[in-house]
Amino acid sequence: LRRSRGAHVTARDVVVVSGVAQALALLARLLAAGRVAPGPGPRPGTGTGPVTVAVEDPSSRGALELLRDAGTRPAGVPVDADGLRTDLLPEDARAALVTPAHQFPLGVVLAPARRRALLAWAAAGDRLVLEDDYDAELRYDRRPVASVQPLDPERVVLLGSVSKLLSPALRLGWVVAPPRVVGPLVEAKRHADLGTSVPEQAALAALLGSGAYQRHLRRARVVYQRRRRALLAALGEALPGVTVGGVAAGLHLVVPLPGPAAEDAAVDGLRAAGVPVEPLSGTGVERVEP
Repeated sequence: LRRSRGAHVTARDVVVVSGVAQALALLARLLAAGRVAPGPGPRPGTGTGPVTVAVEDPSSRGALELLRDAGTRPAGVPVDADGLRTDLLPEDARAALVTPAHQFPLGVVLAPARRRALLAWAAAGDRLVLEDDYDAELRYDRRPVASVQPLDPERVVLLGSVSKLLSPALRLGWVVAPPRVVGPLVEAKRHADLGTSVPEQAALAALLGSGAYQRHLRRARVVYQRRRRALLAALGEALPGVTVGGVAAGLHLVVPLPGPAAEDAAVDGLRAAGVPVEPLSGTGVERVEP
């Protein structure tokens, strides 16, 4: 994490979890209970409604479901070419969930000025930033974008996993967190499942220690870059002039279409052909008031 993501981290800052999904679910429960981020908003149990978590709009439907199931209220903040619109972050939120290295689903990178503004917002209200390091190492056009976490390790909680590079079936991930979060998170993890399977952790440690993980990462970038080129070429032939988004990193692309009917037809046809696809219209979030 220090070498590849620039993280400010020691072993005692890391909590091993069963993937980013579990990490987010546990952190959301802690936020809902007011145990990790006091924040400026109403306190839990005061009858003023659920704790607000700012999220990118559009965003992952799975992440939104986890936040809602834990008792928090996701509040959408628009995303543009520079990432999250930090000038629209809600004042009543206790935390923000962001994907700075490769925003899901649009694929944009959070610009340096927006990163500073996000951290200033977090510091002003004693809030947390939940940084989902989504697709960070699968960058094709340049070196991977650095993590936000080292800029403020007391307020940024870094979430990552091996789902993309090894297998989502492993259910193996990590949280890098400040001490005020590590303690409650370890307790919440213990109550959830008593711990993550050890053999998989030992295997990952062996891969990291031998250098095999980094070699695999380099090979994966080459393979996925080749597949990306093939897909872009096919899209260019089938849809001349189309501007495809999210091409710089990760394992998905965003193809703009002229309207709902075209989106429905494309989704139905691709799914019938066995191609993984999701409608962009299904990733919207209830937005905050300007």
